[in-house]
Amino acid sequence: MNNPNPIDVILWTLRRGEGDVVNLYNYLSGLMQVSTGGNFLNFGYWDDTTKNPVDAQTNLCNMVKDMAHLDDAVNVLDVGSGFSEPAFLWKKTNPGISITCLNINSKQLKTASKQARIQGINMLNSTAVKIPISDQSHDRIIALESAQHFRPIQDFISETRRILKKDGVTILAIPVLSKPSKMSITKIGILKFTWSSEHYDIETVKKTIEGTGLVITEIKFIGSNVYLPLADYYVQNRQILRKEILKRYPSYVEKILFRSMLKMKQAAVDHTIEYALIKCTK
Repeated sequence: MNNPNPIDVILWTLRRGEGDVVNLYNYLSGLMQVSTGGNFLNFGYWDDTTKNPVDAQTNLCNMVKDMAHLDDAVNVLDVGSGFSEPAFLWKKTNPGISITCLNINSKQLKTASKQARIQGINMLNSTAVKIPISDQSHDRIIALESAQHFRPIQDFISETRRILKKDGVTILAIPVLSKPSKMSITKIGILKFTWSSEHYDIETVKKTIEGTGLVITEIKFIGSNVYLPLADYYVQNRQILRKEILKRYPSYVEKILFRSMLKMKQAAVDHTIEYALIKCTK
């Protein structure tokens, strides 16, 4: 995408309709690719052995895989699949499973389509709140850092329950507010630029899941291993990353990204934001 008018970027961020999110991700996905060196499009999970963002992003994908018990899966639906990098990783380690990558962003699906054909992964261009898939057809449904964009999220959860087989498993890896949004939204500030989503709080997500009849069997809060080390990595490597970013974006974008990283770290330290891995069953 060519550099859009800054006003358009602001409007996409504020309105956050499906079309706005697609436009914003088409514009900013390159920013994440340059900043991380990969196509995963997630914040990643950092531990003592993590050397770079791609390692962290791979860690998060593997945590989701283990939480979903993909070794025992047959049909997997990856909702909001981005460039399908998680699906490529899961298929490589579990070649016997069938994976469908669902994404409203046709450009991202097209980018991933060649590798998807090679690995035998299905691609589906669709909204996440009205999914054209039959009832009780999948035993695993995963939304890896995508459900925060689904509006309304209860429609996605209802679709998940409909599509999930009996005894199936759903995993949400989702950035959340620690408190109801009316109390915390003012503390996010510029973070809204790079955390452009519905800003659901954890209690709303839990109540929505339980309200559809799904059962939450496990929740892991991993924010301290997500936001803080990612922000530190950017700050420590800013000069190198800035040089690469300026090849594709105007300088104001990098400045906003830098300030947003600092705000993200502070919001995590203040426990304004969290990152939840949520496991549900029927």
